[in-house]
Amino acid sequence: MGNELIAKARAGDGEAFRALTEPHRRELQVHCYRMLGSFQDAEDALQDTLLSAWRGLGGFDGRASIRTWLYRIATNRCLSALRSAARRPAKAWDIPGVEPPEPTRLGEVVWLEPFPDALLDGAFAAPLGPEARYEQSESVSLAFVTALQVLPPRQLAVLVLRDVLGFPAADVAAMLDTTVDAVKSALKRARSALRHRPPGEPAPRPGSPAEHAVVADFVRAWESADIDALVALLTDDVFVSMPPLPLEYEGRDVVARLCAGLFGAGRRFDLVPTRANGQPAFGAYLRGPSGTSHGTGLYVLTVAGHRISAMTRFENGVLPAFGLPRSLPERTRPS
Repeated sequence: MGNELIAKARAGDGEAFRALTEPHRRELQVHCYRMLGSFQDAEDALQDTLLSAWRGLGGFDGRASIRTWLYRIATNRCLSALRSAARRPAKAWDIPGVEPPEPTRLGEVVWLEPFPDALLDGAFAAPLGPEARYEQSESVSLAFVTALQVLPPRQLAVLVLRDVLGFPAADVAAMLDTTVDAVKSALKRARSALRHRPPGEPAPRPGSPAEHAVVADFVRAWESADIDALVALLTDDVFVSMPPLPLEYEGRDVVARLCAGLFGAGRRFDLVPTRANGQPAFGAYLRGPSGTSHGTGLYVLTVAGHRISAMTRFENGVLPAFGLPRSLPERTRPS
């Protein structure tokens, strides 16, 4: 059946081409996201991959599977994007009436975007290779994707293909037009350089009562601007980042000062739940004097045990990707 579909697709049958590629579409999109750290850039890379595959199907020799061939195209499209992209510049703090505390450090990764959980369906359908080292859920977490972005592009590609997807070294070498020895060397350097926060308490299972309890407490504290209740939810080493702002905060005290500054300026929010990168997330809406709440961004939480170990705040431009509106009339506010 596969050879028949390939023959039809080579003859220009678009439906046959879709039948060949559609089973791999979601996992390729997630692969591009891991490589690029940007949902929109991943979308663009996926479209480029499918267009290149359609145009280049005549050159597919069948020695590798269609899936491996598509990964080769996608990986090289992402490498080209990483080499040529003019990365978004860091943004300056622009919240009126709020002076942020001195950051713990300036972040290196300011172009990160979240990935909607709704688009993860089907992304993990293909079995991982035997040499994969990461759980599927960990491999899309914000902490892991952020850590990947610090790696040189070639090392990033090798680590994702080998340690996340489990492709054999020989397949990776063929995808990257290099040698197995070069792949092994790049993987060794990537593993050594990968900056990944040491694990704390394990996260509760997604959708579990334990996760629901932490999330509900966070919503109550944030919507009521209750700093004491919020601080009680944070781990000692809680980490807050706000791409494309380069400001990063680590530690309960400094995060408490940051949040107190926001609430002290009279800013009050409504939160609308969603999920991103396998983690609880919220559209954040700033209440206005007219009764309408305007979308200001998206918060993604990292839960460790019964507390919150990290929060990443993204700008409101990501809300449409999660099916969230730009504003909330008063009557539709969450109860």
